[in-house]
Amino acid sequence: MTRILIIGGGIAGTSTALAVHKAGVDVTVFEAHPDGAADIGAFLTLASNGMLALAQLDADEAVARVGFPLTSMRVTGHTGDVLAVTPIGDQDDPLRHYRCIGRAELGAALRAEAKRRGIEIVHGKRLTGVDDGTVTFADGSTATGDLIVGADGLNSTVRGLIAPTNPRYAGQRVFYGYTTDAKPDHEPGRIEMLRGSGTAIGYAVSPAGETNWFCRVPDAELTPEEIAAGTPEQWRDALLPLVSTDATPAAEIIAATGRLMVTNASDLPEGLPWRAGRMLLLGDAAHAASPATGQGASMAMEDAVVLGKAVRDLGVTAEALDAYEELRRPRVEQNIANSARMTAARTSGAARPAPAPEIDIAAQLDWRRPV
Repeated sequence: MTRILIIGGGIAGTSTALAVHKAGVDVTVFEAHPDGAADIGAFLTLASNGMLALAQLDADEAVARVGFPLTSMRVTGHTGDVLAVTPIGDQDDPLRHYRCIGRAELGAALRAEAKRRGIEIVHGKRLTGVDDGTVTFADGSTATGDLIVGADGLNSTVRGLIAPTNPRYAGQRVFYGYTTDAKPDHEPGRIEMLRGSGTAIGYAVSPAGETNWFCRVPDAELTPEEIAAGTPEQWRDALLPLVSTDATPAAEIIAATGRLMVTNASDLPEGLPWRAGRMLLLGDAAHAASPATGQGASMAMEDAVVLGKAVRDLGVTAEALDAYEELRRPRVEQNIANSARMTAARTSGAARPAPAPEIDIAAQLDWRRPV
């Protein structure tokens, strides 16, 4: 029986497992972390196209039980003037609404759904090498499959075996935080974008009153050592002077935040090879974009559906992988380019979680249609 091995048990890897399992292919997921710890961290915005992709995998209802919906966006300038209020996403179907959701919550929901369907997810398996169809892990164990899918994220080990490429720094530090102590102006289901004088900030308040926020700041790239050594107090003290003169809730939100983290906005260059031998890259491992478009998770879910359709219709063959890449590369690389432009604009409203450029994505994802 054909078998697919997926390296990475996060959002991309687990979504792909659901897709190829639905296509009737035996699949096993191998995750380096001993549990779901890799998902601990920031929240994300899952867009309507991501929810549409999950619907093709019969997983949209499971994901809709976590997080909370977003149906509109308000943009406010640094003077406090409201610049725009607009609907976002599919307004008619609650299962297609944008969702603000913790990365850990989303990962847990997808893994629970995969396990419910009998998909094996093996934790504590850190990849060290691939020899044709055999993978080797740090503990000395091996596994063999017909296709090895690298869904292991921005710093992909599998990509290092196909096309060693370091992520590019996109020019911004991205701060994330959560607080129940701030009481910013908000409406249920609305994401707020603040065009600060030196920052770009977004926040959404959950039904329980927790403010989830991010702040993008142009600055030098942080080293891994600086990120590891930094404390929430340190990052908060660095951020507050950048927002204190703006007539927005930014200073109030940041000052009230105890849980705060930072990362570098990074992406990958377009045109990277996605395949070599029996290996294939998918999600951020193949086409990471800076976070400005808010499309990372949704793009990975789209990848999963299209790969599932390709192997369903064409088997685990070069023809299937050609079809997959032909469909996916234009869309995801346009997203990389758009996100880079929006990141460079800094305060241009770039953080809006907007769908990627127009392609007939509904047709591309429709499970009933051939690939």
